[in-house]
Amino acid sequence: MKKFLLNRILGITGAILTLVIPFILWLKDSDNSLEKEQSFCPLKATTGFPCPSCGITKSIVYFYDGNLVKSLSYHLFGPLVVGFCVFIIVLFLVEIRTKKVFVQKWFYNKKLAYYLATFLIIYHVIRLVLFIKENSLNDIVQQSIWK
Repeated sequence: MKKFLLNRILGITGAILTLVIPFILWLKDSDNSLEKEQSFCPLKATTGFPCPSCGITKSIVYFYDGNLVKSLSYHLFGPLVVGFCVFIIVLFLVEIRTKKVFVQKWFYNKKLAYYLATFLIIYHVIRLVLFIKENSLNDIVQQSIWK
């Protein structure tokens, strides 16, 4: 029971942090300077190429701003992450309250995990191809620490 409670509290904490950090950036981004800011991603900083999750934070920030088109342009999963985090917070609070586990079979479903991983890989490859088409090698280097 102790491990159950700890796991739920850690899950809630992670989901809240995932929602709060972009919210703080959104509050501070009154002049739309976030669009010009360097990515927080260590892979993009070192190579100039985006990782599979690059853009999710900016996507969430623009989702908070109500700009769904811009949000989806940064990362397709940004709004989905917001919805998933809200779902996890509510679910885990209900599970703590009732001391029951509700959708555990979905969290440990290998088939679902493979579908999500495959979709993310395909989405990332498409994003990389478009990124390379839109940026010259010099532009890519400028987006890294090697400029």
